[in-house]
Amino acid sequence: MTKTALVLQVNGSDLTVALGTTVAAALALSGLTATRTSVNGEPRSAVCGMGICQECRVHVDGRVRLGCQTLCAPGMVVESMP
Repeated sequence: MTKTALVLQVNGSDLTVALGTTVAAALALSGLTATRTSVNGEPRSAVCGMGICQECRVHVDGRVRLGCQTLCAPGMVVESMP
C-alpha cells in the first residue's frame, strides 16, 4: 500500500498533509495567517509562491527555509519566525 499522507508539527501542533505538499501550503492549511513578523511588527506571509519574495521564511527542523520551496516530510518540525 502506498502512503498518501504524512504528519508534521506546525508551531507545536500535529498536522496531516498530503505527500507533495509544500511547507507554505501546510501553513495555510493549518490556518496560520503569517509566517513571520517584519521589522516594523507587521505580519508577513508567502506572496510570490516561488521563493523570490522571501516572505515565507520559517524555521524547519531548526534551520531557516523558504516555505514555498520546501516539501513537507514526516516528522518535520516547522515554526513561524518571530
